[in-house]
Amino acid sequence: MPTAMFSRVVSPLRRAAMRWAMRRNSTGLPDITTLRKVPEHLTFPLLRNGVDPVEQLAAQRAEDPVTMLGSVLGLEIWLVTGQELVKQVLADGASYSNDMRHLLGTRKRSDAETIGGLGMTDAPDHTRLRGLITPEFTMRRLRRLQESIGTIVEETLDAMEASGPVVDLVDQFGFEIPFRVICDLLGMPEDVREEFHKLGVARFDMSEGGAGSFGAATETRTFLIETVRRQRENPGEGLIGEIIRTHGHEYDDVELGGLADGVFLGGYETSAAMLSMGGYVLSRNADAYELLRSGTPEQVDEVVEELLRYLCPVQVAFPRFAREDHDLGGHRISKGSVVIVSLTGANRDPAHVPHPEQFDLRNAGTQHLAFGHGLHRCVGAELARMELRAALTGLARRFPDLVLETDDPADLGFRDLSVVYGIDRLPVRIGAGVPG
Repeated sequence: MPTAMFSRVVSPLRRAAMRWAMRRNSTGLPDITTLRKVPEHLTFPLLRNGVDPVEQLAAQRAEDPVTMLGSVLGLEIWLVTGQELVKQVLADGASYSNDMRHLLGTRKRSDAETIGGLGMTDAPDHTRLRGLITPEFTMRRLRRLQESIGTIVEETLDAMEASGPVVDLVDQFGFEIPFRVICDLLGMPEDVREEFHKLGVARFDMSEGGAGSFGAATETRTFLIETVRRQRENPGEGLIGEIIRTHGHEYDDVELGGLADGVFLGGYETSAAMLSMGGYVLSRNADAYELLRSGTPEQVDEVVEELLRYLCPVQVAFPRFAREDHDLGGHRISKGSVVIVSLTGANRDPAHVPHPEQFDLRNAGTQHLAFGHGLHRCVGAELARMELRAALTGLARRFPDLVLETDDPADLGFRDLSVVYGIDRLPVRIGAGVPG
């Protein structure tokens, strides 16, 4: 959309945004939990047509990879869409902060309402917390999970086969596998499956603004803080118990609960979205699906990496807050401004990807940012890759004739406005035959 036209469209919306900015407490500090709706002019980076970003995202990147979108809660909002500038922002801990506590107003809040964890913490706290779990995600440590991941995949495929010939690939495959893997990793019970499935989706749903997401986050953290407290007395076999045994005296329950929250959420919701949407894309790309079934490990890796680039379920990274006035891509960013980086925009930057808008194995070898970049890059990236390889190759080998029951995106439950993009239902026929 040209700049002049874009300005005409958003000017009344900016006035609406300023009305939202007046919703503050008596101190005048912004409170994101009062925001019941994201102003429309801020939503296009989260919108998609099926699995593809809306055309406006590419048009905005082509016009200027750094764009001032408007103001919310009195804060200027900037969007970055070009890959090089996205990497620059994500790697620059000196110019940007991830700490969001200044957006919570001054109302006294419970432990579960506080913001923490790896994604919204700066050094030195971020360094301390990341140092706790990084050793658990090295390839050497992760190899011990290969057998259990393989068992979970096989049990999941067995259950699908038993309930077929038509199954919901979201509920019975995409969610099931990463949920069980992350519960096993952390040492958590699996009997909270349905509750956490709903809360995980709600955490990233922006249709109710910050209020809905914040409420779901509070419920999730409440459970995990209580899990840490229980394991203080009787540490389990998973990551939570191991940290309590080795470093528990150095960290309080809220810190460890926030850390577990980040690992849990990042370890299942994003992987669930990848597996579900990956099944959708692969059902429409027979050659790639066949490579998962019979290809070399290198060919399997190419399929997985291209799926990560193309789908990139985490649409935008955690927001960054400018520490000082500075220049970015020829624009002056004021202290306190919010800088949002579009990972989907960066992954489809034609300056770095030969066929950016297509799922195309000729893109193999190009760099993608599905796991972020810099200090806050996803610590579980290698675990996610391990899960994707095991689950998708298992699916292709067990069900080589998998087909969609419907090819109409309107029937498949693609989410409308979510930071982590996904699909809510995906009926497929797992045996030989034709749909219907």
